[in-house]
Amino acid sequence: MKIPKHLFILFYLVIFFGCTKLNETVGGNLTANQVSNSPDSATAILRGVYGSLENAFSSYLTIFPLADMSTDEAIGPTRANNWDDNGVWREFHQQRWQANNRQIQACFDNLCGTIFTATDILQFNPNKQQQAEARFLRAWAMYWLLDLFDQVPYRDPGENIVQPARVRKGIDAFNYIVSEVNAITPNLPDGPAGIANKDAAKVLLMKCYLNKAVYINRANPSFQISDMDSVIGLADQIIISNKYSFSANYFDNFSPTNATISKENIFTQVTNNDGNYVISLAWQAVLSYPQGGYNGFTTMDSFYLKFEPTDKRRGIAYHYPNCPPNPGNRVNVGFLIGQQYDLNSDAPLFSGPLPVLYTPEIETIVPGPNLEMPGIRPVKYAPDYLNYYTGGTPATNGYVYFRFPDVLLMKAEAILRQGTPTPSGIYGNTALSLVNAIRTDSSRGASPLTSLDLPTLVDERGRELWWENWRRQDLIRFGQFLKPFQGKLYTSDPTYLLFPIPDEQLAVNPNFLKQNPGYN
Repeated sequence: MKIPKHLFILFYLVIFFGCTKLNETVGGNLTANQVSNSPDSATAILRGVYGSLENAFSSYLTIFPLADMSTDEAIGPTRANNWDDNGVWREFHQQRWQANNRQIQACFDNLCGTIFTATDILQFNPNKQQQAEARFLRAWAMYWLLDLFDQVPYRDPGENIVQPARVRKGIDAFNYIVSEVNAITPNLPDGPAGIANKDAAKVLLMKCYLNKAVYINRANPSFQISDMDSVIGLADQIIISNKYSFSANYFDNFSPTNATISKENIFTQVTNNDGNYVISLAWQAVLSYPQGGYNGFTTMDSFYLKFEPTDKRRGIAYHYPNCPPNPGNRVNVGFLIGQQYDLNSDAPLFSGPLPVLYTPEIETIVPGPNLEMPGIRPVKYAPDYLNYYTGGTPATNGYVYFRFPDVLLMKAEAILRQGTPTPSGIYGNTALSLVNAIRTDSSRGASPLTSLDLPTLVDERGRELWWENWRRQDLIRFGQFLKPFQGKLYTSDPTYLLFPIPDEQLAVNPNFLKQNPGYN
């Protein structure tokens, strides 16, 4: 993988400092008296809890490979010796990972780290809001561990970290997460999006109820009407608050100024200067070297072709503060395909003697002499050109966890799964009207659908939420995850509906952690 030295350092820090080491001891060198005697201490520790999520999500090297690269949406092709990394990226796209996969280990470790740092603050007498925020962040990390691994390690506040963590599994973990979120919601603030808030709690509960059947039986989920009605009721609370609408431009939600101009974002990770926030990889990991990238991840043309040509979510020329002038009005966000241009002069870009010309064909191992150019390049976050690279001042794009259109799409799905339709503000009371409200808004510009079924809806979720870590979860819920797709021409074994518990974690906690079925 041809990347700068500072990114190698960041990459290995993510991998090697997991929940059994650094991240568990955020307050480990402080006593309760020291913290309670300093009004700023709980605030500082809570900031560390938020910070513990940064690498897991904003690096695109930890959760993203598990959540999106394992699907029809993303691929990390090997180009000669670049991005080979012992085949780790191919393992995800081809659903052939094993328990020694270092990205799986980093993901598990990072999420455990958030759980333990969030628990740590609770022994130091935070105020009610701080306690609620920490518990929400802990529930958020637990939710991801449940979804990916079906096993959630935990400790009580102040518990000796030398002792192995206990583990909640499956529906027990689900019930704990739901009870926690319900308990702390009254003490969460109303906003803003950059901190844990009441609406974020409602969206997390929606995610829980929508996927409850999966956590009971991943291979053959049976959705209950009562769970779907819970999804609909929570969605209605958010809709009728009238706090959210569609942003003027779809890509405003991911821009360097999304904290101020987005009308859709409900919960985000805000930028900070602690060195762990690396959202710049959102564009660096996909763009070619002449564009200031590392020529890594792409999408497949089969996914690209799910979009209508008029659908602005597929790509537009986006003009925003501090971006290059783009005199040729070239597509600079969305899916980049074809000849690429210098956005200052509009001159065609070259990499050596070859034009930077992205072609739709892509394979897990790129053949032939032109290794650099195959693959359509997804740029979801408009690059912050004032802070373009990792290793310096971080980019100012807030990393997006929850958006309002996902609320509408989850309500539409719950109705399709026999939930009780309800009026939803200006968006109608049918699944079709909810989806068309998104598609036909001027910020998207897609044509209205004339009918809607579950296969159409999962495609629509892909179009709206691409590159936002929801594709694997969606495909499992819709029964499509194991099926063949471009780059994986076979049906996978049900083993791969879960990720394995990393070998390192099993070694340090053999009494409570057990390897998931199918992994030896």
